[in-house]
Amino acid sequence: MHSTKPTRYRALNLSRFKKTKYWERLGPELRHEVGVASTVLPFRTNEYVLEELIDWSSIPYDPIFQLTFPQREMLDPDDFEELERLLGSGASDEQVYALAREIRALMRPHPGGQVDHNVPELRGRRLEGMQHKYAETLLYFPAQARTCHAYCTFCFRWPLLVEKGEHDFEHPSLGDMLEYLEVHTEVSDVLFTGGDPMVMSAGALARHLEPLLHPRFGHVRNIRIGTKTVAYWPQRFVSDGDSDELMRLFEKVAASGRHLSVMGHYCHPVELSTATARQAAVRVRSTGAAIRIQAPLVRRINDSAEVWAELWRTGVRLGAVPYYMFVERDTGPKNYFEVPLWRALEIYKGAYKQVSGLCRTVRGPSMSTFMGKVNVVDIVEMAYRKVFALQYIQARDPDFARRLFFARFDPEATWFTQLEPAFESERPFFITQDTYEEHEAALVGA
Repeated sequence: MHSTKPTRYRALNLSRFKKTKYWERLGPELRHEVGVASTVLPFRTNEYVLEELIDWSSIPYDPIFQLTFPQREMLDPDDFEELERLLGSGASDEQVYALAREIRALMRPHPGGQVDHNVPELRGRRLEGMQHKYAETLLYFPAQARTCHAYCTFCFRWPLLVEKGEHDFEHPSLGDMLEYLEVHTEVSDVLFTGGDPMVMSAGALARHLEPLLHPRFGHVRNIRIGTKTVAYWPQRFVSDGDSDELMRLFEKVAASGRHLSVMGHYCHPVELSTATARQAAVRVRSTGAAIRIQAPLVRRINDSAEVWAELWRTGVRLGAVPYYMFVERDTGPKNYFEVPLWRALEIYKGAYKQVSGLCRTVRGPSMSTFMGKVNVVDIVEMAYRKVFALQYIQARDPDFARRLFFARFDPEATWFTQLEPAFESERPFFITQDTYEEHEAALVGA
């Protein structure tokens, strides 16, 4: 799309972006709106995103522009106007930050019990910076991975990317993770997440991965790395100064007998359209690691069956496995991106029927709820009424997994908590964070 190909990574916050040639291309009104919205929502981009992925003749409607630039409508209108007035009055930075923090606190910064119910304990001590929601999988947030090469406007972990210390996780200890794994041998999968672990140097990443290759962690069979780097800075795997060292690390993990999976956050086929992105995928796969494609379905970015079908087909050609189509989570600027569940299912089925069996490994539309990943299977007629057929793909309570249950059809519903059981017998599948303690007590009593 563009002739200039950046080779050196440089993070661009708003003040740095204003010094690029692209700032003027926004126009006065859009510049103003991005500036105001960025006081609340985290903003970071880089020259690769600007020069290789965004079609500047189509802004503000270009999907990658929507994916990376905060928009006015992402904030409540009253909040936007209050911020606008405050900024226009010459208020101090402290006053602006205070209002921004108030607004963020109203945007459900940590949904799904991430802080209250997912943090594991060891000998009575909470291990902050880790989450253990499902028995088989431990999430680990390396302290060095608390940022990304560019930020997604829909990101459900946006609290990690705003002002340090606000809505934040504590820094985890590698020693704590290893000690926890020695005790919890039910864990077969360790997922390195963030932020983005691929912002770490190859040496720093090795210090986290290599201990897991020791025989005492033989029960850890799968290592996953959740990353957007494959789309936002694929040079990390191709031409960065330690890219070859990184590939050797991946080879070492694969040679140990562990399965290494790069969980690629590809949202749109344009992210796989550049030569660098395709070369990155080929290099990663050459090490013995796998790549999986996962992303939420988000309005204005990929709410089209054709977009998803192209994404899956392109990924399969490069050896990447379509994995998840998520429903946009109930946090941050959700109202800007959400689509009704019936529409999400329609898009999924429309894409699914266009592709071959090699693409049909993808699961969705899936909601990452408090109790687990709920898949919208279909819309059916039961007892003379239209209902959503649902299924837990993965569950906090493993007995829930793979069992069909039903919710009343609601054409306005965009999230699980807006659904009601279709029948009274389905109510146990609709446990919320508020009622989970009652469920746990019932299990103990049984």
